[in-house]
Amino acid sequence: QVQLVESGGGLVQAGGSLRLSCAASGSISSINAMGWYHQAPVKERELVAAITSAGNTYYAYSVKGRFFISRENAKNMLYLQMNSLKPEDTAMYYCAARGGGITSTPGLWDSWGQGTQVTVSS
Repeated sequence: QVQLVESGGGLVQAGGSLRLSCAASGSISSINAMGWYHQAPVKERELVAAITSAGNTYYAYSVKGRFFISRENAKNMLYLQMNSLKPEDTAMYYCAARGGGITSTPGLWDSWGQGTQVTVSS
């Protein structure tokens, strides 16, 4: 079992920045890929960025060049630096972890956090 707790969401103006954090605990050794999903009201949950334990990364096209994912394995932490935020980035952001590689299919991730809300005002 892996427990994930997100923090760092909030309200920011368009063009601003936020840094999300995700603290992992439990069966850490079982984790390979970690990622950030977002979900806006009445929309599907979408993979925003992900990173493997080897450092391979994935970014959704909509956030490339603006968002940066990183992880500190020694501290069991995952981060998402979000720059040049846009109103369309407004969503609940979820941390996820799995033992396999990166996949965009939400149902294939093993563990989820409760989410942190990001709201970008225009």
